[in-house]
Amino acid sequence: MGRLQGKVAIVTGAASGFGAEIARRYVAEGARVAIGDINEAGAQAVASASGNAAFALPCDVARRADVERLVAATLERFGRLDIVVNNAGFTHRNMPLLEVDEQTFDRVYAVNVKSVYYMTLAVVPILRQQRGGVILNIGSTAGIRPRPGLTWYNGSKGAVNLLSKSMAVELAPDGIRVNAICPVIGATGMLELFMGAPDTPENRARFIATIPLGRLSEPSDVASAAVFLASDEAQFITGVEFPVDGGRTI
Repeated sequence: MGRLQGKVAIVTGAASGFGAEIARRYVAEGARVAIGDINEAGAQAVASASGNAAFALPCDVARRADVERLVAATLERFGRLDIVVNNAGFTHRNMPLLEVDEQTFDRVYAVNVKSVYYMTLAVVPILRQQRGGVILNIGSTAGIRPRPGLTWYNGSKGAVNLLSKSMAVELAPDGIRVNAICPVIGATGMLELFMGAPDTPENRARFIATIPLGRLSEPSDVASAAVFLASDEAQFITGVEFPVDGGRTI
């Protein structure tokens, strides 16, 4: 029996990268999963590979109506909700802080921070009624040990890390656990933006040199953390910034 047997989860930003692997691992562990992503084709591909255990909906997490539609569809399809993974993210390119335009700044905070607000409004009443649940917010080591050139992105992830702790304290009486998973830079679609340079072996090496275990994060690393923190094995763990970082934040 899987570690998430009988659970129902929502995973945002699950068309690729960390989110796709989290969705796949959740299905493998016995969960049924709703996949939301602005990339509809990618989300459908991940869901289709999981058979009847998953479905996909187009979802821009910066739009409250999209988030509410995803939650409503999950309840209609699966009848309950146990786990929410706020994974969808956006970054500006690595550049001097004065060069990030306002539109990009707004998009970073809408996708990374306001989306958590929208999802919380939509799911907490449901989890309260069920007397329990798990919310996992994908923060970042950027919000713990920031890199230059990513100032506004760093700030958005610092917000995610801290609001996860505050949510954990406020929602604990309802039996709702909230944790932040904080990956170090990984080989995902946003890698070149984080580096602010082409993805060459030389440029990767500069970033890998800052990670004591000597490699970038992989989607499987983040998915393993997401499985553990959503499972009953972690039933007494709430309000943590959980670095998946090869020692980067030490």
